[in-house]
Amino acid sequence: MSPLESSAINTGFSEYSPWEKLYIYRDQLIANSRFQNAVSKIPFINRIAKKRANQLFDLMAGFVYTQILLACVRINLFNLLKNGPLEIGFIKNNCGLELNALQKLLDGAVSIDLLELRSHQRYGLGTLGAPMVGNTALSAMIEHHTVLYEDLKDPLLLLSGGIKNKNLEKFWPYVSEDQKEQESLLDKDRVKNYSDLMSASLPLVADQVVDAYDFSRHQCLLDVGGGQGTFLKRVHLNAPQLQRKLFDLPGVAQLAQDGFLKDQKQKDIQVYGGDFFKDPLPHGADLITLIRVIFDHDDARVKILLRSVFEALPPNGKLLIAEPMADTPGHPAMGRAYFGFYLLAMGRGKPRSISEISALAIDSGFKKVEVLPSNMPINAQVLLISR
Repeated sequence: MSPLESSAINTGFSEYSPWEKLYIYRDQLIANSRFQNAVSKIPFINRIAKKRANQLFDLMAGFVYTQILLACVRINLFNLLKNGPLEIGFIKNNCGLELNALQKLLDGAVSIDLLELRSHQRYGLGTLGAPMVGNTALSAMIEHHTVLYEDLKDPLLLLSGGIKNKNLEKFWPYVSEDQKEQESLLDKDRVKNYSDLMSASLPLVADQVVDAYDFSRHQCLLDVGGGQGTFLKRVHLNAPQLQRKLFDLPGVAQLAQDGFLKDQKQKDIQVYGGDFFKDPLPHGADLITLIRVIFDHDDARVKILLRSVFEALPPNGKLLIAEPMADTPGHPAMGRAYFGFYLLAMGRGKPRSISEISALAIDSGFKKVEVLPSNMPINAQVLLISR
């Protein structure tokens, strides 16, 4: 029996199409160690083999790379080097690590392009380290991933639902079904940790949205799930005449209100506390935004939210949705792999493609969905949805 015949029996199919047979033959050929050894000796073709080997090794070593990045963030290394390369002795005096340990970290950081070794044995910023200078949004997310990694220690246990007390689920209390956790959302101190992270990391998305859309065409903006108002503050820089409203959970809304009262430029923001799955949204806005909101929730909850948005908008109103999405061109792993497992650990939600979000919007009563250009789609894609 040939391998193809055996495969057909094992998978329950009586026969494969010619293309499927070609793919199976290719897979079996690549998996053959003798073929791998032979290919490694053929000029030009061995370049492909080496590239694939390097990619597979990087997948295996990825966690180590992330820990090197985390260590660099924790000792504030990128900001320390922002004005130019430094000798290891100077770095040591400003980071608290012993010389041998620091040398290992610096060498590791050089190998993954976070740093570069310059003249006179000085260390400078690498191509991946330079964007980290002053990047509090990305630094906050890098630090936050320590919570995620605890839940990912045993991926099969996570996939099978065997982890009963997930760290990430505790971090985001609004996804919990526990009544006490839901009641805690009224307390601004209980929601402060996750709300602070949302505020710190939001610039990664906010800048993409503001660059993609002209907010000055509207009279009033309601930001649903608006956190502590980071997005509304950013929009105000481009459209200062825009009336602004914020809706979020009661504890978060109180945090936002406290912050606005301390800032003369933000005192005019109207703040509403509530549960957007249970409470009606305030009316009066001709534009409503959902920034990194719907991927936290399942389809049933998203439909409730979208219908509530639909009812809160006037006939000519618009909805703007912005978040990282599945099947993003050029970044296929970001949606299904990264966010797929992140949301699994969180306990609710799923990454969605543009077509999936569009279908939910149309099903909720909206008429038209447009994809707006995004400079960094890995951070967010932007959809403009017409009522």
